[in-house]
Amino acid sequence: MSLSTAPDLVIFDCDGVLVDSEPVTNQILVDNLARYGLQITLADCMTLFVGGTMRGVESRAREFGANLPANWIDEIYGEIYARLRQGVLPVRGIEAVLDRLEAANIPYCVASNGSEEKMGITLGETGLARRFEGNRFSAHTLGVAKPDPRLFLIAAEKMGHDPAHAVVIEDSPTGVKAAARANIPCFGYAEHDDGARLAAEGAYLFHDMADLPALLHLP
Repeated sequence: MSLSTAPDLVIFDCDGVLVDSEPVTNQILVDNLARYGLQITLADCMTLFVGGTMRGVESRAREFGANLPANWIDEIYGEIYARLRQGVLPVRGIEAVLDRLEAANIPYCVASNGSEEKMGITLGETGLARRFEGNRFSAHTLGVAKPDPRLFLIAAEKMGHDPAHAVVIEDSPTGVKAAARANIPCFGYAEHDDGARLAAEGAYLFHDMADLPALLHLP
């Protein structure tokens, strides 16, 4: 899959695409789940849970034998938010990509399975919040989560653009699947691995944000 012209709209995932929060968040999950009897590696945690919802993490962790308390979701969000408030970095090269989109007058937004609160923390800590004022779409708020395609379709509608002329930038198989179901071309950012799982869902792979402007045919 490739584009012949620049898109009318770019829809970004948040964690792992805009902010380099996935390793930090998943290490907290690893440490927390170990306290409840589930021992997994960071790599396995990222394979199992990146791109999903925390309800999904809870359900699968219980299936794997974790003895989670009834208030586990509140607990894990509290731990994650506390750590993210200590500082998180933007994904390397993303600010230059956003600069190029703005120079080309191409609108962009973020559509995430994460909460508004989490996006507020991570985008705020990285200095990206101002770029996404009014252009944040959370599964928690909208009631639809990836791989449901409606999260991306709603984002495109609210941004005033035909999804057929948009593109999605994702780092998880769940997000790529949602884009495919929405019939929106998807570029899969594989910074930490070979991206095989993204490619299997139909994403066009890239491994360096510096390559994205050319892939999007930005002037």
